[in-house]
Amino acid sequence: MKSYTEYLWFNTARRREYINITSQVEEAVKKSGIKEGLVLVSAMHITAGVYVNDAEEGIIQDIDNMLEKLAPFGPDYLHHRTGEDNGDAHLKSILVHHQVILPVTGGRLDLGPWQQVYYAEFDGRRRKRVIIKVLGE
Repeated sequence: MKSYTEYLWFNTARRREYINITSQVEEAVKKSGIKEGLVLVSAMHITAGVYVNDAEEGIIQDIDNMLEKLAPFGPDYLHHRTGEDNGDAHLKSILVHHQVILPVTGGRLDLGPWQQVYYAEFDGRRRKRVIIKVLGE
């Protein structure tokens, strides 16, 4: 089995952003030379996530609204006793999850017709990274 690793770096302008990284994942799969296997895409920070969904602005806003409803930004989290103000970002990360595993078939990322890979930032305005690890033959 072979493996290939690549990192993506982000420093978002806003606290919450949803960034389509499908083309970067596809390019990493291509560079890997792996024809059959899996690709792991994982946010390497506790206040960010990675998910797969549609690249339609309405659903992106619906996802953001849902997460804000379930884990609203606010001053009342116990985590804020540490001096941080990002308790909501930690919870949003758990809801979205920090990673996805995707199939590689015929040397290409094998997604469904509307599926796209997104990096979800919940406590931005500082440098963070995502790992792309392609495994297979």
